[in-house]
Amino acid sequence: MSDAPLAALIQSVARGERDGLKRVYERQSVRLFGVANAILRDRDRAGDALHNAFLSVHRRAAQFDPDRGAAEAWLAAIVRHAALDIIRAQGRETPSDDPALGDVPVAPEALVALEASEQGAALKRCLESLPEKNRQGIVLAFVHGLSHPQIAARLELPLGTVKAWIRRGLLALRECLA
Repeated sequence: MSDAPLAALIQSVARGERDGLKRVYERQSVRLFGVANAILRDRDRAGDALHNAFLSVHRRAAQFDPDRGAAEAWLAAIVRHAALDIIRAQGRETPSDDPALGDVPVAPEALVALEASEQGAALKRCLESLPEKNRQGIVLAFVHGLSHPQIAARLELPLGTVKAWIRRGLLALRECLA
């Protein structure tokens, strides 16, 4: 069942098969975390959105219809809605500025801190020095969490080309950062 199409795994979730949800999570969690993180720009909240989304997948798997669209798109929509729900809920909260209640300023998230650091500046400089194709592949893989086949499909390129671009880009980054 590990090689089953994603749509078949979602249908197994609808039938109550626990292994199906586990397989969906194993295959899609990195990509879906990237979707949530791109919306929320906060790893903790993105993790919460992913958790909420998989609870929804478990409850709503019977609503998935492969004739209406791809399983990947259905999952991404659930994660997107979970992330937007978190944003909406946060908008309704009013911080009290009372440290006893935990309403204290939050430290900058890791990416902001990295960007402000010397290493982050070097990484940014090295990424910007890469050809667009290499930079785009690396960002899609490591920031958005897409797999090589997903990147190839998105860019409408052969899988081997995408793998080569990413590999060359990573080698150039390593050399630049050394």
